[in-house]
Amino acid sequence: MWGSWFGGNSAQRRRDAPKKAILDLRQQLDMLQKRERHLENQMANEEKKAKETVNSNKTAARAALKRKKQHEQTLEQTSNQISMLEQQIYSIESANINQETLAAMKNAGAAMKAIHGKMTMEDVDATMENLREQDELTKEIGNAITSMPISEPVDEDELEADLQALEQENLNERMLKTGNVPVSDSVTKLPAAANGELKGKSKATEELDEEEELRKLQAEMAM
Repeated sequence: MWGSWFGGNSAQRRRDAPKKAILDLRQQLDMLQKRERHLENQMANEEKKAKETVNSNKTAARAALKRKKQHEQTLEQTSNQISMLEQQIYSIESANINQETLAAMKNAGAAMKAIHGKMTMEDVDATMENLREQDELTKEIGNAITSMPISEPVDEDELEADLQALEQENLNERMLKTGNVPVSDSVTKLPAAANGELKGKSKATEELDEEEELRKLQAEMAM
């Protein structure tokens, strides 16, 4: 008995049972709904007959109303049956959903158990501690690499001397090409005494010119 209950075919039939029950109920519900519409049409026809014969043939009108009452009773029973079937379908669907949800939760629990395996909180703590240590080591290595210079610093005095030598070399090349010293350079390079002598000579020349002009003027006045 237990073997057939847990067997493959029996298990499949048990899983399909709710679906089959819902299908059967829906077929019966469809039939009752069609019967309900038919009874409503019959009632409308009997009421129409009663109105048409109420003045000319009361017996026929009375019979039509009687049949309408019978259809009303049958319609009420049919409506109650429809309500019962709809409630049963809803109950079976809810139960089936609950069953499938529970099975899914069991499968999820089994999957989580398989994933965790022999994992413990001690393993998790040890792993996190190892990660923190490796992170600190990475930071220390990075700081060490960025703080140590790869080459020796440049001597600023030596750099300035090289710059002055380069400027002098360029100046010498310009002097060789032009054949003389540039005006701006020659003026700035003349000694102060030489500049003073030039200025002195220029002033003496001006005084001689003035005396010569005076002598010429005196000779003209004498004549």
